[in-house]
Amino acid sequence: MQLSFNQRVVHKLMPKYCLTPSRHAGFSLLEILISIFILAIGLLGLAALQTTSLKNNHSAQYRTTATVAAYDIIDRMRLNPNADYTLTLATTPSAVSTLKDTDLLAWTTSLAAELPLGDGAIAFNGDIVTVTVQWDDSRGTQGNAAQSFVVRTER
Repeated sequence: MQLSFNQRVVHKLMPKYCLTPSRHAGFSLLEILISIFILAIGLLGLAALQTTSLKNNHSAQYRTTATVAAYDIIDRMRLNPNADYTLTLATTPSAVSTLKDTDLLAWTTSLAAELPLGDGAIAFNGDIVTVTVQWDDSRGTQGNAAQSFVVRTER
């Protein structure tokens, strides 16, 4: 087979590896497969991070609700300074005859409605008031269900 002048020049100028079949055929396919695998692992990690972020955000929302509720009952007590607002956990005032009973009933009802298994207690030690708000946060704290927020202040 005779090569033309142009074919002979191109043949001499081209390196040898361009003229022979490649021994690396399919290598780029393997590289693509490995990079897709690494990308999938990264996306799974990102999804886990997003899930954890949502759980912690929900837990923070419960803590904020507990804080607002504690300061709400403290403000109600300051508006009615002569009443005894003592309350233990798992008790709900039944009689609504006084302003104190109305305040305590509204407070315990809002705790139960806004927090999962929400409950509250109020204790007095002289002029120091201790308000405790408890709720179930097992979803956000990975099994540590009982969470509480305690505020101590002067009456």
